[in-house]
Amino acid sequence: MAASELYTKEARVWIPDAEDVWKSAKLLKDYKQGDKLLRLELEDGKVVEHQLDPRTMNLPHLRNPDILVGENDLTALSYLHEPAVLHNLKVRFIDSKLIYTYCGIVLVAINPYETLPIYGTDIINAYSGQNMGDMDPHIFAVAEEAYKQMARDERNQSIIVSGESGAGKTVSAKYAMRYFATVSGSESEANVEEKVLASNPIMESIGNAKTTRNDNSSRFGKYIEIGFDKRYRIIGANMRTYLLEKSRVVFQADEERNYHIFYQLCASSNLPELKVLKLVNANNFHYTKQGRSPVIDGVDDAKELINTRNAFTLLGINDSYQMGIFRVLAAILHLGNVEIKDRDADSSIIPPNNAHLTVFCDLMGVTYQDMSHWLCHKKLITATETYIKPFPKLQAINARDALAKHIYAKLFSWIVDHVNKALHATVKQHSFIGVLDIYGFETFEINSFEQFCINYANEKLQQQFNMHVFKLEQEEYMKEEIPWTLIDFYDNQPCINLIEAKLGILDLLDEECRMPKGTDDTWAQKLYNTHLNKCDLFQKPRLSNRAFIIQHFADKVEYQCEGFLEKNKDTVYEEQIHVLKLSKFELLVELFQDEEQSVSPMEAQTGARTRLSVKPLKARASQTSREHKKTVGHQFRNSLQLLMETLNATTPHYVRCIKPNDYKYPFTFDPRRAVQQLRACGVLETIRISAAGFPSRWTYQEFFSRYRVLMKQKDVLSDRKLTCRNVLEKLIKDKDKYQFGKTKIFFRAGQVAYLEKLRADKLRAACIRIQKTIRCWLLRKKYLRMRSAAITIQRHVRGYQARCLAKFLRRTRAAITIQKFQRMYVARQRYRRMQDAALVIQCILRGYVARQKYQQMVREHKAVIIQKMVRGWLARQWYKRSLEAIVYLQCCVRRMRAKRELKKLKIEARSVEHYKKLNIGMENKIMQLQRKVDEQHKDNKNLQDRLTNLENTYSSESEKLRNEVDRLRSTEEEARVNSNRITSLLEELAKLKKDLEETQREKKTIEEYADKYKLETEQLVSELKEQNTLLKTEKEDLNRLILEQAQEMKEKMEKALVEETKQIECELNEERSRYQNLLTEHLHLEARYEDLKEEMTLTMVIPKPGHRRTDSTHSSNESEYTYNSEFAERDEEASRGPEDVPKAPLDMSLFLKLQKRVTELEQDKQSLQNELDRKEEQIHRIKATEEEQRNRARGAELEYESLKRQELESENKKLKNDLNELRKVLSEKPTAAISAPGSPAYKVLLDQLNSSNEELEVRKEEVLILRSQLVSQKEAMQHKETMTEAMFYAEDLQKMKDSGEITQAYLGLKEVNRSPKFSSKPVEVSDLLSRIRSPPKDYHELNEDGELWMVYEGLKETNRLLESQLQSQRKGYENEVEVLRGELQSLKEENNRQQQLLAQNLQLPPEARIEASLQHEITRLTNENLYFEELYAEDPRKYQFYRISLYQRIIDLMEQLEKQDKTVRKLKKQLKLFAKKIGEMGVFNQMENVSPGQIVDEPIRPVNIPRKEKDFQGMFEYKKDDEVKLVKNLILELKPRGVAVNLIPGLPAYILFMCLRHADYLNDDQKVRSLLTSTINGIKKILKKRGDDFETVSFWLSNTCRFLHCLKQYSGEEGFMKHNTTRQNEHCLTNFDLAEYRQVLSDLAIQIYQQLVKVMDSILQPMIVSGMLEHETIQGVSGVKPTGLRKRTSSIADEGTYTLDSILRQLSAFHSTMCQHGMDPELIKQVVKQMFYIIGAVTLNNLLLRKDMCSWSKGMNIRYNVSQLEEWLRDKNLMTSGAKETLEPLIQAAQLLQVKKKTDEDAEAICSMCNALSTAQIVKVLNLYTPVNEFEERVSVTFIRTIQIRLRDRKESPQLLMDSKQIFPVTFPFNPSSLSLETIQIPTSLNLGFLTRV
Repeated sequence: MAASELYTKEARVWIPDAEDVWKSAKLLKDYKQGDKLLRLELEDGKVVEHQLDPRTMNLPHLRNPDILVGENDLTALSYLHEPAVLHNLKVRFIDSKLIYTYCGIVLVAINPYETLPIYGTDIINAYSGQNMGDMDPHIFAVAEEAYKQMARDERNQSIIVSGESGAGKTVSAKYAMRYFATVSGSESEANVEEKVLASNPIMESIGNAKTTRNDNSSRFGKYIEIGFDKRYRIIGANMRTYLLEKSRVVFQADEERNYHIFYQLCASSNLPELKVLKLVNANNFHYTKQGRSPVIDGVDDAKELINTRNAFTLLGINDSYQMGIFRVLAAILHLGNVEIKDRDADSSIIPPNNAHLTVFCDLMGVTYQDMSHWLCHKKLITATETYIKPFPKLQAINARDALAKHIYAKLFSWIVDHVNKALHATVKQHSFIGVLDIYGFETFEINSFEQFCINYANEKLQQQFNMHVFKLEQEEYMKEEIPWTLIDFYDNQPCINLIEAKLGILDLLDEECRMPKGTDDTWAQKLYNTHLNKCDLFQKPRLSNRAFIIQHFADKVEYQCEGFLEKNKDTVYEEQIHVLKLSKFELLVELFQDEEQSVSPMEAQTGARTRLSVKPLKARASQTSREHKKTVGHQFRNSLQLLMETLNATTPHYVRCIKPNDYKYPFTFDPRRAVQQLRACGVLETIRISAAGFPSRWTYQEFFSRYRVLMKQKDVLSDRKLTCRNVLEKLIKDKDKYQFGKTKIFFRAGQVAYLEKLRADKLRAACIRIQKTIRCWLLRKKYLRMRSAAITIQRHVRGYQARCLAKFLRRTRAAITIQKFQRMYVARQRYRRMQDAALVIQCILRGYVARQKYQQMVREHKAVIIQKMVRGWLARQWYKRSLEAIVYLQCCVRRMRAKRELKKLKIEARSVEHYKKLNIGMENKIMQLQRKVDEQHKDNKNLQDRLTNLENTYSSESEKLRNEVDRLRSTEEEARVNSNRITSLLEELAKLKKDLEETQREKKTIEEYADKYKLETEQLVSELKEQNTLLKTEKEDLNRLILEQAQEMKEKMEKALVEETKQIECELNEERSRYQNLLTEHLHLEARYEDLKEEMTLTMVIPKPGHRRTDSTHSSNESEYTYNSEFAERDEEASRGPEDVPKAPLDMSLFLKLQKRVTELEQDKQSLQNELDRKEEQIHRIKATEEEQRNRARGAELEYESLKRQELESENKKLKNDLNELRKVLSEKPTAAISAPGSPAYKVLLDQLNSSNEELEVRKEEVLILRSQLVSQKEAMQHKETMTEAMFYAEDLQKMKDSGEITQAYLGLKEVNRSPKFSSKPVEVSDLLSRIRSPPKDYHELNEDGELWMVYEGLKETNRLLESQLQSQRKGYENEVEVLRGELQSLKEENNRQQQLLAQNLQLPPEARIEASLQHEITRLTNENLYFEELYAEDPRKYQFYRISLYQRIIDLMEQLEKQDKTVRKLKKQLKLFAKKIGEMGVFNQMENVSPGQIVDEPIRPVNIPRKEKDFQGMFEYKKDDEVKLVKNLILELKPRGVAVNLIPGLPAYILFMCLRHADYLNDDQKVRSLLTSTINGIKKILKKRGDDFETVSFWLSNTCRFLHCLKQYSGEEGFMKHNTTRQNEHCLTNFDLAEYRQVLSDLAIQIYQQLVKVMDSILQPMIVSGMLEHETIQGVSGVKPTGLRKRTSSIADEGTYTLDSILRQLSAFHSTMCQHGMDPELIKQVVKQMFYIIGAVTLNNLLLRKDMCSWSKGMNIRYNVSQLEEWLRDKNLMTSGAKETLEPLIQAAQLLQVKKKTDEDAEAICSMCNALSTAQIVKVLNLYTPVNEFEERVSVTFIRTIQIRLRDRKESPQLLMDSKQIFPVTFPFNPSSLSLETIQIPTSLNLGFLTRV
């Protein structure tokens, strides 16, 4: 393509700039061939002239279209060059706050110098399992790609992280390791992943330091190999280190620090355990104060030491070894403070008693004299003699520093070795992922030996990187069958040869080190002589003879030769080392011993260790002396070679870290520094290699979708490949600019930009045309509206005039009509009043007569009933007594006759004749009888023993009964004595009469005084009335104010109550979620425990044969909780462990930890359950309070009744007090005259006593009635008495034979309470029992208080009440009998019809009879179905139950049909046999002569055969041995699909409950417990086996809930029995309270629900992103942007990709399956809500992590998809489930993509609209917003800041992503079944024939 086509006016280009490196400019005129100047306009409006290079005439770089700026992958840019890369990184970093960008296979990471919320567990889960190009660039994406390739390709991987100091290498490597630790987990519970992460703080403390460029700079290179097993779970790790910067221990530049560990120790010197180190502030030590920057802002060194020590502990380095490490480090600090003075010019000395040297020697365990001597002397050994030579001061100081560096290096290596031992894998390593954190290319003002080695390593890594990039490009071209042309790329092998080849720089350096008098100057001269002017990459500085320059791949670097030899030798004097080896400090000795002899600070670990290409960095001390003398450069070259071999054997992944500025400012971009690093790290080299070929690549479908607008209709063919080929040939004439591959089209650089320009021009022209048409349409529409408005106005004016005339005429006519009707109305009203008055008088008179007559009839009727009931009761009593007497006489007579007969038989038996008669014929049987006697002798012994035991028991029982009889007799005597006291009380009443007369006289005098007082009072009353009126007015005003205030307070309270209710509901949901999360964790631990147990069983040794005794009490001690029983089994297994398992490689302490953890979880679970109950009770109380406030108006009546009750009770107490006072008076004044029974005073008092007693009884009855009403209104819950308690009470009553009427009253009440109608009133019974079973002294108290008579009267009143209840019950039964008679009549009619049909069927041929009967039955059922469908049209639930019963009847008919077929076949066989016999007898021929018509025409009289139906009790009986078979057939081998389609929903649950009912009926607790335990374990087993099958999980969730509902419905608790029928109430459990098992089943249902959610999640996860985001639901709205090397998933719906229809179909499948299984509607709503939450959360999370999805068109697609989901909810009637609300964040995110984002008004609208999104999510969406077309605009940075300012007051979580794994707390609302248990039958397909229907 010609330059003139691209360099046109308004084209934008890049020109070089000294400050910004590159500046953007715009051409002011077209470029023509031969122009040497370009007239440009800069972005600030300045016009400049750009001079072209006269030699090359290269035009400036073209700028990419704005639509391509900000791409995730730099290779997706159309123009690939340095300014485009730099600008794209800047836009992403500054504007979008994105720190990661792909550049082909390289991840470019820019250090933000700010903590970002993009590394949480939610982000890790979002990237887990995703393709690398599908999500935004991230370090997690690279880690996931490495992990996935390791698993897929079975090849080891490496992640190479490089960059300058301060660029973030260490953090990137740390996050990569955290990702592996999170997604893979560990192979065991040994927390290997935690140990891998715990190695980071240790290595940072001993290997990182503050530099001028970075506060946490790694001063060594490290390669960590993370090992995985065959299931790709972390099993261990290994670390290799490279080139520790030892010089930092003794020297730091300004603004730098020593290693962190020294400052951490100094900051923690006040700790008690560190006092022995004698440390002080870091400014007091020479080795830590040279940089004059001992503190890092925001870092607490004391806290960091705690983290370091915790990491040491986690890695198994115990406290003693930690203290040893700290001693060595403290000794190094004290060594640096040792002062060395000059003795003379050639020698030096340490002053005696130097404090720091003393501390050093004490800490290191060496002698002061030896160390002080050898710090200032050295030993020279010649062939004949040994000399000791002193050091001058400078050399002694260097020797001291060398010793400090050597000790620290040894300690560093020791710690690394022991970290590796802690990370050591106990099982065989299958593969590994290596993470290389190594220094980047470095160049400073003064570069020494360290920079030389660092740059040498980077040269080797860059060579490996170039070869890998070149190889990938070649593979891509060959795969697409593109002609491969050799691409020229930079090869840095000459530079590597210059350094490491023979006579290279390192070789000459080692040679000079071996020379006795070698110096840095002589080595520099050798370099000049060898390489100067012979190698282009080696140069000599002009002004220096002690430096050299090397041209590296990134830049030229000048190295100063000073110090090279000394650092390469790394000289440490042997005498000083020898002193340290003689130390008493074990750790110090260990540092200088061979590695094989080192002692581990941890316990010995078993198992072989497998290492892949892992070799030690430094040579072992046990090797030869020649190897021991290797230089640092030689060692580094060898270790680097091993590293390259490891990297070449793995698949590399590259992360290049960029430092954006040197001042550590957050999100500040310095282009010059960035370009330097991009050049140094190889990113631009990758760009250059890509640009040399075909950098832009499109699939055919993506190209067609993007550039469909450039095609005409005739160009579009069915073959997409051919279509694209034809279009490209027309658009781009130069065929060299593109190539067609097998699946992609390859473009040269710049071609995509040209196509984008053509597309934009086409769209712009189309927009102009659309605008023109729309404007024309709008103006024409406006004209038509104006014309229509004028016509309308005219029409309305004319109509108004006509209406005025018509109105006048109507009014005139109406006035006449009104007068007429008014007069008629007055006359009619007068007549109606007279007529109504007459009718009312007649009505009143007739009603009065009728009521009088009715009352007379009622009184007569009641009298008759009373007489009838009394006579009947008397007759029954006489009959019972007579019957008992007769039975007793019969028993006595029979006993007497039996005794006589027995006596007679005994006499006969003793006679000799009798013996002779018996012995006749018995001689032969004597032997047999003798044997039988011997056999029965033993049995007789046993029976005798049992008989003696029974006799003893009988004697003890009889003794008890005798004592009881004696006690009752004494009680009777005491009662008689008490009755005699009544006479004395009567005497007291006579005395009271006299006092009463005196009181009456006093009363008269008081009345006279009262009359006088009354007159005075009336005067006061008149005055008070006046004051009262005034007070009333004031009171009304006050009442009005009070009412207003009360109304205000009520409103405030209601609001506060609503808020508090919401808060408590939220807390309740949180508690539920916590409880269910703990339950989930508990289940995970259970599953883990089972897995470990299985592993143990696989590894255990086969035990010796023998019998193992089982505890016989195990079953009785078994807990009723399923999980407790499981724990008991686990404990039993654990107790068997030492016997069965000799010693497994698995640590048994793990089981103890698990058991302890399970116990803690159990306690947490119980506490959470209690908290949950408390919250629910609190909510119930709040709801009750609300209900009470709402019903306050109707509560006045209740208050009145309570007041009346209180008044009656007070009057009752008053009367009692009066009675007591009378008794006291009588006791104080006893006189014979008054107490005489016939005296008048006695009669008066007796009358008063009777009247007061009657009044007291009346009051008591009123109180009882009021109390019963209050109790019924409050609906108090009464608990049912168990059978055992009733039996116990009955036994007590049988013992009280002498308390006749009381016992009869109790038994009568008990019989009434047994009936269902009175089963809810056991309170009176318990009160009576408490009185009956009270000790005898209560009777004295009762008699003294005078209440024994009241008790008797109360019992009689109870009898009357029971009789009235019996009558009402009898009436109810009579009504039921009438209803049953009506049903019986209808059944008789139906029977007659059936008999007529039977007669008709008998007239048909035998073959047609069955078909006719079936046809009739089908017709009847169809009619009945239609009738009930119309009947239950408004109530679908009843219709569903009717359909269930209909299905059951159909199944019964089918079973009957099968039985009839068998019977017919049997009868046919018998008929053939009879026919043969008849034929032989000659009768068969006569039968043939009879015509069939004669047989048919005979009249057949229909016979009504009554059938006696068996009354089933709704139970299934089974044997204990059949329990395993029941669980197997009904749970383990049941197929849900067949059950759901053919049988009633919840049938297994009903069957299991009916079996449970039978066990409860038998009162067999073992059977109940065993059945429930087996059922729960069976459900768990089937879920573990087929837990990934949705149908299975849904089926058992439905059945578990139904089983739980059955346990509640038939528990006997009134709260669950409200909706039951009378028959269902009879089926309630009678013997056991299974409330605890209900909790276990509820937990199991929660487990199944969570499993169901996980299954749905696993099914929906692959569909959500593709269907909701990537698929174009509205075709043509969105366009596909070009992608780079990291290809994302195509948004075009190819075969196999999921669409929105796929999601809707899957949702419908879920819903239909759950409905078929009969799942509760409320539970279905919760499941649907959870599904929609998963869809919304996953979609939103991917939207927040994918920049290519944040566009206007994608927002429209999302909103359309959400509307389709809402439509699905409407179709399924699930809008009230709360599912729509879970999509609110996604809806708001889609709206945010579509709204305007420019002005402050737009910002305000966004803040008010996006209330369901967090601030971080809103800002993230705005930052990611990417225009797909040129007509869209990016969101400005100022607008985003405005949004942040407006939202800064929001209190919300900073978390970016939604938790897609969150499971809402589930509840199981009680849903009773209307299905009667007695109607349930078992289909034969279930193979449950061993169950018997009871």
